[in-house]
Amino acid sequence: MAKSATNSFVLANLTRKQKAFVAALVKAGITSSPVSRSALLSVSEDLGMAYPPAWIAQDKNRRAGRGEYLVPEVAESGSGSTPIATAPKAKATVAAAVNAAPVVGATEAVAHASTLLAATGGDRADLIPSVVNEYVPFGNFKDLECIIKAALPKTNVWVTGLTGNGKTMMVEQVCAKMKRECIRVQITNLTDEDDLIGGFRLVNGETVWQDGPVILALTRGSVLLLDEIDYGTSKLSCLQSVLEGNGVYIKQTNRRVHAAKGFLVIATANTKGQGDTSGKYVGTNGMNEAFLERFGVTLEQSYAPAATERKILEKKMAAIGLAADAAFAANLVQWADTTRKTYEAGGSDSLISTRRLVNVVELYGIFKDKAKAVTLAIARFDRETKEAFWNLWTKIDAEAIPAADPKAAAAAAAGTASSKSNDPNACPF
Repeated sequence: MAKSATNSFVLANLTRKQKAFVAALVKAGITSSPVSRSALLSVSEDLGMAYPPAWIAQDKNRRAGRGEYLVPEVAESGSGSTPIATAPKAKATVAAAVNAAPVVGATEAVAHASTLLAATGGDRADLIPSVVNEYVPFGNFKDLECIIKAALPKTNVWVTGLTGNGKTMMVEQVCAKMKRECIRVQITNLTDEDDLIGGFRLVNGETVWQDGPVILALTRGSVLLLDEIDYGTSKLSCLQSVLEGNGVYIKQTNRRVHAAKGFLVIATANTKGQGDTSGKYVGTNGMNEAFLERFGVTLEQSYAPAATERKILEKKMAAIGLAADAAFAANLVQWADTTRKTYEAGGSDSLISTRRLVNVVELYGIFKDKAKAVTLAIARFDRETKEAFWNLWTKIDAEAIPAADPKAAAAAAAGTASSKSNDPNACPF
């Protein structure tokens, strides 16, 4: 590793600030590589820096051993083969060159982000969501595509809607179609600044700063997807300047990071940030009005129209190798639509989502038994709701349980649909 890394490090490829740091190393008498961490730290402190620069300390390709780093540029600089622009005459001049502008430039920011990706084994392709072939665009898909394409600063988007209607998948599939990087962060009530912006981490026995997903998205101009944002608390206020389009100032490292072109924040939630009174979305919070006001666009996502939902199920069947069954897909959609209308009218506390319909199709692909697929999919509901959903299904699908088999009907209503095999636990494969 050391040999290839050494050959790839060229003084001319460094930024002005990086060259200034190399010059400071040479001035301190360091003219050969590798360089010890203590030597790097000594020079850094002389320059008024709390820690060695990230482009050396956090680049795994520069690791020469425990506490040692490859900095072959010092030998090149010391030989005079590539002169350093405005070589410093005094320590104070070097400090000014390194710290005069704590704002991260585009080249250095991308290099730092690439180092972080390399450290986690990722690359740009990993940040572009995969295309889901069975996905069918609907609802706000086109509007979101236009917003991401425009990439206007501060156009933060809040996507809200009931569970399982494809909010998160819509964002990811728009990015997949446009080949845009999308960095998804799952928000919980424990999410804080350290999770989002970054913090000091112990790496190979050394404490180093590592950027968080927000900084990675800012520097790469990626779409930042804050999933289930209404689970968050006041700790999300660390994002205020980011949402205002002003980037972020990292006080721990005295560094300001501005957003690269294309950066956009999209949040998904089951509520509009006002909390939940239905009791269905336990853990969601009422959020600060000033925080919510920084989301200039709200997209209300409904369940897909019946024709679209049927197409989704039929494409899912094809994707998992099932023969086309338009009647089964139509029955499932009608069943779900009835539960949703009952829910909206206040007649039920639960409904069947698009995600659960897809679950039914997947279970049917496993067991080749529609009744079993349906009952397994609705088993998570309480007994009363489960029985109501099953009874509704038997009315929609006349073949759900043969009329001459009351024992099977009773078992299905109890949530234990009989198998076509003599052994109810047998797998059809």
